[in-house]
Amino acid sequence: MKTIDDFAALHRADDPLVLFNVWDAGSAAAVAEAGAKAIATGSLSLAGAQGYDDGEGMPFAAVLESVRRIAATIDLPLTVDFETGYAEDERELARNAAALLDAGAIGCNLEDRLLDSAALREPDAEARRIAAVAAQGLFVNARTDIFLGPLLAGANPDRGDLVEKAIDRAAVYREAGAGCFFVPGLRDPDLIAALCEAVSLPVNVMWLDGMDGARLARLGAARISYGPAPWQQAMTKLTEAARAAMN
Repeated sequence: MKTIDDFAALHRADDPLVLFNVWDAGSAAAVAEAGAKAIATGSLSLAGAQGYDDGEGMPFAAVLESVRRIAATIDLPLTVDFETGYAEDERELARNAAALLDAGAIGCNLEDRLLDSAALREPDAEARRIAAVAAQGLFVNARTDIFLGPLLAGANPDRGDLVEKAIDRAAVYREAGAGCFFVPGLRDPDLIAALCEAVSLPVNVMWLDGMDGARLARLGAARISYGPAPWQQAMTKLTEAARAAMN
């Protein structure tokens, strides 16, 4: 099941695609063995596992090499966290997207924030970037950082006015060719339900502490991503085990 149409069909509000994000070929094999329908990388996890910072701190060539190794290890659709595409120029962005497809990815996340900034791109500017990536044959999970920005800054992301802005962006991103709309940071069940109801794209929610997958499905989420949590949990357990062994 490696075609873009097959991957798109996995996004169902009544039976969400669960992505327990991986960071290398070994973790991808383990998640596949657990029964995953698809494999997804997380940028923080992938970079951190190789000693790089998140936010495109990992060289794109190294990202491609990791993607190749993961794709060669699994027999499942692979979607990659592309961050902002490792390019400002849309032609370079398109070349990077083509390279990602060639490395074995079938989809990618593309976020609308400005790299090294809390600001977001204007919707029309981001739409052009989504179109450039989708034109290369990748399933684009259009990520908006409308909610994640406030959450990371210690503010409340669960606001109705932000949901309205997200709904407006989703419509623009859909017209540009996005296949899914990613809203990391949104936590409030009523607001998640309202957004899922208003957006015509499948909605991707990022799992955060206290969330329940079955409830997210009832709210209308068609895709649930675990983001950096699996890698962070694994590193915490590794540190604890190493500390116990040395004491």
